[in-house]
Formats: sequence, C-alpha cells, structure tokens
Amino acid sequence: MKVITIRLPEGVVRELDVLIKCGRYSSRAEVIREAVRELVRKEFVSARSDLKVYG
Repeated sequence: MKVITIRLPEGVVRELDVLIKCGRYSSRAEVIREAVRELVRKEFVSARSDLKVYG
C-alpha cells in the first residue's frame, strides 16, 4: 500500500472520530480508504456512462 499525506479541516476530523467511537470504523485511515474507494467507484461508473453517451 502507498502512503499519502492529506490535510483535513478540524471539523471533518472530529466527524471521523465520531464514526470511530460509534464502532463503524476502527481508524481514521479506514474511514478515509472507504470514502476514497466509494468516490473512485462512483466516478468510474459515471465516466463509463459518459463514454457510452459520447462514444
């Protein structure tokens, strides 16, 4: 796995910590990985749809 560094607003970090305290995730990294996977999946679906329309 590749390591990257990001900066997030304090409010977002607090919200991540709430998700962890609720037991939904075990760490900030897990929350962020899941969010990025979901974004990439969603964007790829959208990009494929765009290609079908224009291709």
